[in-house]
Formats: sequence, C-alpha cells, structure tokens
Amino acid sequence: MHQIRLFRHIRLGIKTLLLHKMRSLLTMLGVVFGVGSVIAMLSVGEGASKQALDQIRKLGSTNIIIDGIKPMEEELQAQRSRLSIYGLLYDDVDRISGFPQVERVVPAKILRREGRLNARAMDLRLVGTTAAWFDLVQRPVLAGRVLMEKDEVDKNSVVVLTEAGARKLLATREAIGQSVNIGGQPFEVVGIVRSEGGGSGADFQTPDEAVDAYVPLTVARERFGDMNFKRTSGGQEREMVQLHKMIVQVRDVKDVEPTAAAIERSMDIFHKKKDYRMSVPLTLLRQAENQQRIWNWTLGSIAGISLLVGGIGIMNIMLASVTERIREIGIRRAIGAKKRQIVGQFLIETIVLSAAGGIIGTATGPGIAFLIRQLSGIPTIVPLYSIILSVGISVSIGVIFGLYPAIRAANLDPIVALRHE
Repeated sequence: MHQIRLFRHIRLGIKTLLLHKMRSLLTMLGVVFGVGSVIAMLSVGEGASKQALDQIRKLGSTNIIIDGIKPMEEELQAQRSRLSIYGLLYDDVDRISGFPQVERVVPAKILRREGRLNARAMDLRLVGTTAAWFDLVQRPVLAGRVLMEKDEVDKNSVVVLTEAGARKLLATREAIGQSVNIGGQPFEVVGIVRSEGGGSGADFQTPDEAVDAYVPLTVARERFGDMNFKRTSGGQEREMVQLHKMIVQVRDVKDVEPTAAAIERSMDIFHKKKDYRMSVPLTLLRQAENQQRIWNWTLGSIAGISLLVGGIGIMNIMLASVTERIREIGIRRAIGAKKRQIVGQFLIETIVLSAAGGIIGTATGPGIAFLIRQLSGIPTIVPLYSIILSVGISVSIGVIFGLYPAIRAANLDPIVALRHE
C-alpha cells in the first residue's frame, strides 16, 4: 500500500515538474554541473596522485637511494682550483653492506658520454653498475639479456641499451650483437630494456632515465676512471667522483627507516662535507598518500561549492512553486490531505530534480575528465567513490534544500490558501 502511494507521489511529482520544463531543466543544471565538476576535479587529483605514487613505488618500499651531490663549498673551490672532489666512495659500499639489516648494496657510476654508430650519434647517460641493478630497478627486457655477474668479473665490454636509445642510435639495424662506440670505447649490445625513466620530481629522483646505457661497473672504472672533465664558460672543470649513486636494499620493510637513520649517521662520520642526498621511498610514499588525501579533500570541497549553489537554486524554485500553488495546497488540505503528505509531495519533487541532475552529472563528469586528459595531457582516473559520493550528496541536497519549502507549504492555513487568487 505504501509502495503504491509512493509511486503515485513520484508520478505526480514528475508530472508537476514537466508542466514547467524549462524551469525544471535550468534548476537541474546547477546540480548537473556541480556533480560533474566534483567528479572531474577528483579524477584530476586521483590521476596526478596515482602517477606520483606509481613512480615512488617503482623505487621499492624496501630500498634506500643515496645520491652523490656537489656541495656549495665545492662549487666555490672549483671556481678557484678547477678541481672538485665529492660524491660517494667505494668504501661506502663495503661499510653499508656490513649492516645486519641490509640485503645488498648496488653502486652506480653515472657519466655523460656520446654514443656513436657510423654517422649516427647521440648523448647517452652511461651507467656503470652491477647485475643486481636490474633486480632492484626492474625493467621489461625487450631483446637479449641484462648484465650478468660474469660480465663484471671478466670485464666484458658489453652494454644494455634502453628502447629509446636503441631506436635512435641503431635505427633499422639488428640491435643484439651490434658494436657501438660509447665515449670512444667499443661495446657490444647484449640487451634492450624498456624505457621507463621518470626523471626527477620535487622530492625524489628515479634511478633511471629514458636514454640509458648500462655497462659493468668494473669496465666503467677501467675505461673512464674517476676523473671527469666538464666544460664551463670559464674553461674546463675537473671532477673526481668515485660513485654517483647507491641503492640499498633492506631485508624487511619495518627496518627501512631505522636502517636509513643508521646509514645517515655512518655517512656523516666519513663525509665531512654534505656531498650526498638520501631518499627513502617508503617515507615518500607515506607522505604522498597523505598529500593525496588532503588534495582530494581540497578539490572536492572546491567543486562542492557548485553543488551548494545548485541546492540554493532548487530551494529558490521550490519556494516560488509553493507561492504559485497555494490554492492547490488549500484544496488538498480541505479534502483531508495531512501535513506530512504535503511535505512528502514537495520533497519528492526536489529529490526528483536533484537525483535527475545527479544522474546526468555522473555522465558529464567522466566526459569532462576525458576532455581534460585529451587537451592538457594531465592523467585522470574516475574513482568509483566519486560517483557514489556525488550522487549521494546531490540527493541529500535535494532533501535539505527542499525541506524548508515543503514545511512552509504544509503549514499554510487551508482557509487562507483557498481564498488566495
């Protein structure tokens, strides 16, 4: 019985709204744009956050990344003597490897060298490292193989290229087995890995780049040494750097942060100058997740203002509707309609308006997010919770902002309402 009455009220509400199609449509637009903007804004925030979180996760939750950096005092000294000595040491690898919680340490010497094959030439980031690099910085192997321990022990002149570098340097040639010249030294290409380097961010730097050439660390030390020459506006500057990067893998995720603190204390003892920077992906991940929550709340709140405006529009229209239908209300009260039935009728009309706007907005929001992605290149992800939240809020707004007009209609004196012209 109650269900039949409810459906009758809904049908009557829709019929009443259709009597003023344009007014109902314009009222709904506030909710449509409100819901659409909430979904679109949350999609932008979710997409940007996921991209940042994915980059951090690639660094590994049990890894600690240490980069050699040039301190300010070395910059000043280099201007006078043209020689800079800074960065990580080979002894650092042995010291950190002795920590009981450390599984392994992967060192890397990173240089900029020209890669050449006949007439083709390009700038490469040459990474001298060990076979364990590819266990910690996992990249899909597209052809051939990655570095092996045997390459380092035997000092094999082999190189693993990234896909981007291989395409530009080797072009249509057979990649595996090809001999390329890097920094004046011949290397045999033994493998191609996918280019997935993310460059640097505000708080962290990924270990790889899009155009890398990986060679055994022993070969890099023997062929290129620890002394680098860099051209500056005032001439030529020399840098002595043993290692540029270390990736430390910890045995258990719960030991990552205590181990990072212990390593930093050890580094402070043996590095009188602050010539290193430590990044803990686990800590960065937690910070990024917290920032994501704040960012989503901020974007959702800003977009929610549109929903609030839409709710005010619904209240305004329903108040006008009450004024227009005073005589109708008086007749219904005179023939026995109760106050709660009048309240229910007007509430159903506002809920129909807001719910219809919410449903249309859920189709509009993903469309706006798609346009943002296509026009600006910003990654967007439409989370399911944003759709549920938006529709729920739009219906709630219909109830909240429709309640006052409904109560006002129900409280009209039937005699006064019948006399109204």
